[in-house]
Amino acid sequence: MPLGHDPFANFERMRREIDELFGDVFERGGFVSRRGFSPRVDVYYCGDPPKAVVNVDLSGVDIDEVGLEIRGRQLLISGERATQEAEGRLYQQIEIERGPFRRVVELGADVDSARAQATYDDGVLRIEIPLVRHDESVRRVPIEGARGTQPGTDE
Repeated sequence: MPLGHDPFANFERMRREIDELFGDVFERGGFVSRRGFSPRVDVYYCGDPPKAVVNVDLSGVDIDEVGLEIRGRQLLISGERATQEAEGRLYQQIEIERGPFRRVVELGADVDSARAQATYDDGVLRIEIPLVRHDESVRRVPIEGARGTQPGTDE
């Protein structure tokens, strides 16, 4: 599905935007406890051989504290952006989210997790995961009991 349209690709972005719009209302009312944040990601497919590329915005995060796991078609990214010392500071505005994070990225194709590679540069974690190439050769499958074949033989 990497080359086709994924109808669910924008749900996470829409959820974040709704959280940004209504998050303050729910938090002030005591309805929701703050549990960290969800880093922003870009996911695309390219190359020959084809691969999935996931870029994660992790500026200010100690990369040694970041964990990556691949489970089937899911990429799990977890870690924490440390809180800043507030003593002696009077903040006018706070927009950089801090605390623990866990992000699950649903990939639109089967991947070869054993050959995944990750690099971190200038605050962006880049994960490249080769796609599984399914054998496109055609193989005729004999049907047992059909005319001209004998059970237990390959024709």
